[in-house]
Amino acid sequence: MEQSKRVRIGIMPQEKIRQRMLDIAAGKYKPAPDEPQIWFTSMRSLAEVLSDENRALLRIIRETEPDSIRVLSEVTGRQSSNLSRTLKTMSQYGIVELVREQRRVKPVVKATEFEILAV
Repeated sequence: MEQSKRVRIGIMPQEKIRQRMLDIAAGKYKPAPDEPQIWFTSMRSLAEVLSDENRALLRIIRETEPDSIRVLSEVTGRQSSNLSRTLKTMSQYGIVELVREQRRVKPVVKATEFEILAV
């Protein structure tokens, strides 16, 4: 089992996130190492992605290391389609990685601890 990884999460309005990304791409701004790696536009969107149920799902993935979403579905009792949507959203934020292995998709937890900064 991998070492837990702490991720710093920031909350900032969409316009500011967009401008920040443009400034970084243009070389006008260089993020400090201690700045958030993941950005959400609101506490509500953060709460949806890191709900109690989804954090429990992260723990299950980490503890059982399922080799596919189907196996994870069997372990959790949740439907594969529901899990796929949840995991896809989490992967967009870099919390989970979905690794393709042959014809399966293996969920791998990338972050287990979260530090939240509201800007």
